[in-house]
Amino acid sequence: MFHFKLHRSDPLIRLLPQVRGKYLQNISLARHTWFGVGGNAEILYIPADADDLSHFLRNKPHNIPLSLIGGGSNLLVRDGGVPGVVIKLDSLYFKQVEIGQDCITCGAGFHNVDLKKYLLQNKLGGLEFLCSIPGVIGGSVKTNAGCFGKEVKDVMLHAQIMNGEGKIKTVSVQDLGLSYRSSLFPEDWIILSITFKTSPSTKEKISQILEEQKQYRQAHQPYNQRTAGSTFKNPEGLKAWELIKKSGCADLSIGGAKVSEKHCNFLINTGNATAKDIETLGETIIQRVYQHTFITLEWEIKRMGIEK
Repeated sequence: MFHFKLHRSDPLIRLLPQVRGKYLQNISLARHTWFGVGGNAEILYIPADADDLSHFLRNKPHNIPLSLIGGGSNLLVRDGGVPGVVIKLDSLYFKQVEIGQDCITCGAGFHNVDLKKYLLQNKLGGLEFLCSIPGVIGGSVKTNAGCFGKEVKDVMLHAQIMNGEGKIKTVSVQDLGLSYRSSLFPEDWIILSITFKTSPSTKEKISQILEEQKQYRQAHQPYNQRTAGSTFKNPEGLKAWELIKKSGCADLSIGGAKVSEKHCNFLINTGNATAKDIETLGETIIQRVYQHTFITLEWEIKRMGIEK
């Protein structure tokens, strides 16, 4: 990340291009994440549309750090906040949906949970699992999100992206090198929309699958709690939660952060946790699992910002 020094009398916002979207200064990112913790964004930029975003990228100073956030469901923002500009595709432009022939195109800012309405109305099958993944559509690609035996790479056709120079292009799923919870997605690419393939189904069948998946999640994972989903990736051929349990970490807590009683690969903010509490708890688990198994767990949750 680049470091950019400013005089106290010269706030960052004065150096940024004029946009049709919104610049929000020193805005708390805690309310933009499911954990509900973390410091401020120096600037939070909400583009009006793709042209506005392109204009910003082409005209901003080169050495200002940029970050991108989605729905915040898989994100831990550190307590010291995020320097530079944080981009969030939160305008209506990025939440559009278009139904095609055996496919559906969703804007990057469209919430996964809202997809079920379109599936039921248009009798589109095959994407039910996406509805139960927290967050927004754009965030599901970079990590190749998945559950219930399916991943994004199994249903994605192509994505429209914008590169760091503000240019738009369409990339196929094959170009992205999607694999388990990872991709070959360049850091300076921003997803604008994604097109998924669908298959004909019935309202009854779609409703049944959605209900079964909802019941499973409520029974086996923390529900209505401040969490960010699976904390660690599953090592090949193994389950992270089993390694955590075997290493004696199922009852761990630090400050206001604790391991979920329902599923020990989920960390919970019990109400007064700091980002430091959550990250320290995660790092403690990594250390203990390695001591017991010689296996190093990898964070699945994205961490950003600076420590306080």
